[in-house]
Amino acid sequence: MLELINVAKSYPPCLLSKTERGAAGVCVLRDITLKVEDGQSIVIVGPSGSGKSTLLNIIGALDRPTSGEVLLDGRDFAKLDETELARIRNREIGFVFQLHHLLPQCTVLENVLVPTLAYKNRILREVRERAVNLLQRVGLKEHLLHRPGELSGGQRQRVAVVRALINSPKLLLADEPTGSLDADASKNIAELLVELNRSEKVTLIVVTHSLELAERIGQIWELRGGALKCRGRE
Repeated sequence: MLELINVAKSYPPCLLSKTERGAAGVCVLRDITLKVEDGQSIVIVGPSGSGKSTLLNIIGALDRPTSGEVLLDGRDFAKLDETELARIRNREIGFVFQLHHLLPQCTVLENVLVPTLAYKNRILREVRERAVNLLQRVGLKEHLLHRPGELSGGQRQRVAVVRALINSPKLLLADEPTGSLDADASKNIAELLVELNRSEKVTLIVVTHSLELAERIGQIWELRGGALKCRGRE
């Protein structure tokens, strides 16, 4: 479903601070090759600054590699224009970030429905029913009309997960989804991601520095020194 072939990412000296700057810039990712099957769940771990978020942004078509190929269902991102990539990001890839990025002036239900606004031909009733159903499944049935400021951190992150799933994406990407949560909320989010990976049949890739979180979710890959290696855990 997803394939990375010899992906590398470097930043030229002109984009770096004086303390980071070198004659050749900085190479963040080196010769990364990865295959992810439909419905698979994997976790990418590594220390802060190892390039985990950069790799996830490349997988999600938010950034382009310096070299190498990224293919989603056989389509090479490098051969697609920005309009086609935007369509893929909206309809085929869901994003969950460390910070929920919810709109404070909108209700929980309205926040979840925001990604559907790009669909002109979708039936509003059906979309709303899916949003309500997903919010009920994650324990937010009583909070549909609440605003983000009225929710706990864990509840806000659950809303963000539902928003990422509203368009029924093939691929769900989560970048440090529990980084700002306490231990109990982190455990709940991990369990939620695993359950949704199975029930929604969505391919899941999670980036985290937490081995405890990684062990709850799926196969672990480690990013270190720009290289990605599987730790052999299914």
